[in-house]
Amino acid sequence: MQLRYSFRVYPNGPQRSALARAFGCARVAFNDALRARETARAAGLPFIPSGELSKQLTAAKNTPERAWLGEVSAVVLQQSLRDLDTAYRNFFDGLKGMRPKMGPPRFKSRKDTRQAIRFTANARWKITPGGDLSLPKIGDVRVKWSRALPSVPSSVTVIKDSAGRYFASFVVETDPEILPETEPVTGLDLGLGHFAVLSDGRKIDAPKFLRRAEKKLKRAQQALSRKAKGSKNREKARHKVARNHARVADARREFHHQVSTGLIRENQAIAVEDLAVKGLARTRLAKSVHDAGWSAFVTMLEYKAAKYGRNLIKIGRFEPTSQVCSHCGVKDGPKPLNIRVWQCQACGVWLDRDVNAAVNIATAAGLAVSACRARVSRGPVPAQREEAGTHRDGQTTVVGIPAL
Repeated sequence: MQLRYSFRVYPNGPQRSALARAFGCARVAFNDALRARETARAAGLPFIPSGELSKQLTAAKNTPERAWLGEVSAVVLQQSLRDLDTAYRNFFDGLKGMRPKMGPPRFKSRKDTRQAIRFTANARWKITPGGDLSLPKIGDVRVKWSRALPSVPSSVTVIKDSAGRYFASFVVETDPEILPETEPVTGLDLGLGHFAVLSDGRKIDAPKFLRRAEKKLKRAQQALSRKAKGSKNREKARHKVARNHARVADARREFHHQVSTGLIRENQAIAVEDLAVKGLARTRLAKSVHDAGWSAFVTMLEYKAAKYGRNLIKIGRFEPTSQVCSHCGVKDGPKPLNIRVWQCQACGVWLDRDVNAAVNIATAAGLAVSACRARVSRGPVPAQREEAGTHRDGQTTVVGIPAL
């Protein structure tokens, strides 16, 4: 399986200038190719293939207007054309229903705060004996290695984020590291009050990184709004806002890694609900939903399960996990969000809403988990039908007990 390993890099002044030149050339190559295809489409001409775009790019280097494209590695420019092909492929696959719908490719702006270029093996980049990353026409860039690469990488992507930080992202081929089999299996209910609730009763608190940093972010954003547009002070203020957001994102990512790794190591199988995150992000809970980062967390669970030989099972988002009693299986109907503990009207068991949902998620996924931790306390059990007193002829329900 292929994985990405990302490391922080620290280019010096000339190297930053060379990287900025490479970012700009890659953007121009992408936009020129997109413009050529859009012009052909508007004129009713056939779709221009990648080979023809590559020839046009080579010819453009020999013109005075685009001669500066030859100042950067040719691989960087060719990879921009590959990125355009990927964007078109994703767009067409979305129209065919083969993947979620995406918009058509758009022109890249020089004002984008995130830039990236990619070097493949034929670019002859390498890792020097001293641990630097040697890039063609850029130089030896210092890398902060936090861990060793498991194998020889096939490509490297150099990224500059909105906060002005540089990263090198390596694609490496790794073999699965199968962990010893273990007995526990668990259902996972993701939420906002608690980040995750397990079917065994454990609850993982939500750190709410964005909420905790809101005051600092607000002050930084207010300072940005007071700066004159186009000034250097405004650019400095924008960097400060971006750095604050980057700290929040880094803390959230580290939290996701810690929780997902712990769950994968402890359980042989994990069941989660396929949440409609895009839909929830359009409600009044949008900020809290984005702060939780459910999609990124589930993605981590997916690749770690594949890497370590665990099973991750997704159940449908329309399963009534909060409406069914995990003790007797009776569906008790929907409940407002403010009800966190409820009593089953059929068996009288008091249930924690989140733990009960986690147990039902595991059950829907076919995992045999114990529901003993799902109950809160034992309440009075309603009388059975034959003990409920006098009934009118034809009566099909008893107060407090749904019809069977």
